[in-house]
Amino acid sequence: MKTAPNPAAPARPPAVPPGPPGAGAAGGAAARTGRPLSRRIAEQARAYAFLLGGLVCFALFSWYPAVRAVVIAFQKYTPGSDPQWVGTANFTRVLHDPEFGAAWRNTLVFTLFALLLGFAVPFVTALVLNELRHWKAFFRVVVYLPVMIPPVVSALLWKWFYDPGAGLANEVLRFAHLPTSNWSNGADTALVSLVIVATWANMGGTVLIYLAALQGIPGELYEAAEIDGAGLLQRVRHVTIPQTRFIILMLMLLQIIATMQVFTEPFVITGGGPESATVTVLYLIYKYAFLYNDFGGACALSVMLLVLLSAFSALYLRLTRSGEDT
Repeated sequence: MKTAPNPAAPARPPAVPPGPPGAGAAGGAAARTGRPLSRRIAEQARAYAFLLGGLVCFALFSWYPAVRAVVIAFQKYTPGSDPQWVGTANFTRVLHDPEFGAAWRNTLVFTLFALLLGFAVPFVTALVLNELRHWKAFFRVVVYLPVMIPPVVSALLWKWFYDPGAGLANEVLRFAHLPTSNWSNGADTALVSLVIVATWANMGGTVLIYLAALQGIPGELYEAAEIDGAGLLQRVRHVTIPQTRFIILMLMLLQIIATMQVFTEPFVITGGGPESATVTVLYLIYKYAFLYNDFGGACALSVMLLVLLSAFSALYLRLTRSGEDT
């Protein structure tokens, strides 16, 4: 007895005749590599063209000036005249400059103060912002705002702020019935005043990096520490710092490299004074090149600074690689 077909049953797809062995794999491979050879060559050429543009920019504006400075460091060079090879005479003359020792001392002291103040303040600020429950975005914008101000404008604002007569800093001290200060005009306080300016102007980016690192710490670690009875300082010491030690070390090395090249603040606010109290190595290089018209001496100082910063850069790269391996 024949049964009537069920209209609800799905229709069986028509049978596909089998192809030759290996046809399916070959078809998939053809689909994956089916782009024309000319198109692949064009894509590779476009990628190398973009790479070549970056290399040309680096060669013209970074590598060539560095190599040229090393060459001029061994020459007596004045724009408009033929250079003369003088060997190490430029280095000898620079080393006997009375301002040479003061410049290096001021630079190292500035770097030390920047580490004590400008390295600790962003970390503490990041810890405070990370604990906030409300207005997080607002305070992050407020902290980052100084970074968006041009450095020269920021230095000019602080120059007015530090003015011994009508400056806002002394006005606040007078209002609080506290003794006023010479700030950037005093030989004892000028360098610390510049450290405050540099810290205020550059801490925003560092705070955001610390915040990103803090938010990557698993919350279970803090919960376990609280269960064990750890207080705030103990949690920071035993959880926060160990979990962010790599970021802390990297930012410390980058800050050393950056602060040893300080120039804008001494140039705009103090002009290297008072009594050469804020002459840094980079400011002395500027004086040799554009005030003394001694480009050989300026390049000799630049080479010395380059060697020192290269050592810190090599240490930074080595620690970065070791951090990636772990």
